[in-house]
Amino acid sequence: MRYISTRGHTDPKTFGQILLEGLAPDGGLYMPEAYPRVDAATLERWRGLSYPDLACEILSLYVDDIPPADLRAICARTYTAEVFGSDAIVPVRSLSPGFHIAGLSNGPTLAFKDMAMQLLGNLLEYELARRGEELNILGATSGDTGSAAEYAMRGKKGIRVFMMSPHGRMSPFQQAQMFSLTDDNIHNIAVEGVFDDCQDIVKAISGDADFKRRHRIGAVNSINWARLVAQVVYYFWAYFRVAPDNAAEVDFTVPSGNFGNACAGHVARMMGLPISRLVVATNENDVLDEFFRTGLYRIRGRDGTFETSSPSMDISKASNLERFLFDLLGRDAGRTRLLMADRLRQEGSFDLGDDPVFAEAAERYGFRSGRSTHVDRLAVIRECWHQHGTLIDPHTADAVRVARAHAVAHVPMIVLETALPVKFASTIREAVGQEPPRPARFEGLEHLPRRLKVLPADAAAVRAFVAGTLQAGPG
Repeated sequence: MRYISTRGHTDPKTFGQILLEGLAPDGGLYMPEAYPRVDAATLERWRGLSYPDLACEILSLYVDDIPPADLRAICARTYTAEVFGSDAIVPVRSLSPGFHIAGLSNGPTLAFKDMAMQLLGNLLEYELARRGEELNILGATSGDTGSAAEYAMRGKKGIRVFMMSPHGRMSPFQQAQMFSLTDDNIHNIAVEGVFDDCQDIVKAISGDADFKRRHRIGAVNSINWARLVAQVVYYFWAYFRVAPDNAAEVDFTVPSGNFGNACAGHVARMMGLPISRLVVATNENDVLDEFFRTGLYRIRGRDGTFETSSPSMDISKASNLERFLFDLLGRDAGRTRLLMADRLRQEGSFDLGDDPVFAEAAERYGFRSGRSTHVDRLAVIRECWHQHGTLIDPHTADAVRVARAHAVAHVPMIVLETALPVKFASTIREAVGQEPPRPARFEGLEHLPRRLKVLPADAAAVRAFVAGTLQAGPG
């Protein structure tokens, strides 16, 4: 298996190479040259596997430069009951007949990002040790990626993390999870802007070839293919828990801001998993809903990005949409680059609404979409609690609301949970009038001392901070 750039860089790379690299040299995102296909016999064989064994089987289709025994050991070490709370790793529960929730939030930071980040941390440590190298990770978070990355990388040999977040825009719990970490290899940067500013800085610095090479800069955001392919696993796992046989189709609804989670579902579908429809749920920052409804992709900028009660989706530039667009355009790298680089930079938008290819987003690839608001998510949280005895977080509530609008009789609907309610306690209190349960290990979290650096939304300022920190050394 070799990997190519969505923007046409012509030097195919191995999995190990793109694991450490992040963005391609031309600013594109890495994609496999072709998706491996799984047949009915393979699905049947995979149906009875444990989660770590299923992860190994799927990853082995994309990884040919890690010995199979080592890959199996990495997966076994990652997906354990000690880390994820039970041998199921991803429990799937029924909210009502034919309507299910896949529990992705039982890891160390109580968010679905742990599912991929724990694996990525172990893969990075393995590859760096094998090469005798070090890596400095530069990342951006709207809420959950940051803590998941830091908890996965803390104490890892040869790895340092520089994580940017929008200053004051995460929930108090999310901020405390990140900023209370005092490990020498963890550095938090609060950027005076929105998540899109943080993401732009990551791309700007990653595009600086000289700085990236000198300071060994890597990525853990879902621009990193390894993180995305790890998320493919739970689509297969949830399917096996719900579908009565391997010919049955299911629908998935995914709360999405940066499109990484939904893109993993697209990959699973391209591999042959019988997914009928992939429903993308947004909040008031509805750039993805607008695209899938109309073909218009229009970034909103700092002033047009709303601060909402499902803050991890307060995003108007969905990086991973480029991977889907690459497939939608028949893997035309030139046109992908024209739209995602040139057109967005010059005009801030592009419109495929009148292009015949846009119809394929729904017809061939199964995508649908919808949006939710603060009033909607409060109502859904309240209803799920009072009628079903299930407490869900605001992002999952957005997905439940949109999923109901798209549900089809006799086709199971699986909603991907994104976080536990405790991470968004103020919204839960507003919805149901009580505090969400809190794991004992997080008692008093918001009162711990914090360590962070506040910087302007400027790539030069972040570049200088990273270089200065590395020059100063640990401590």
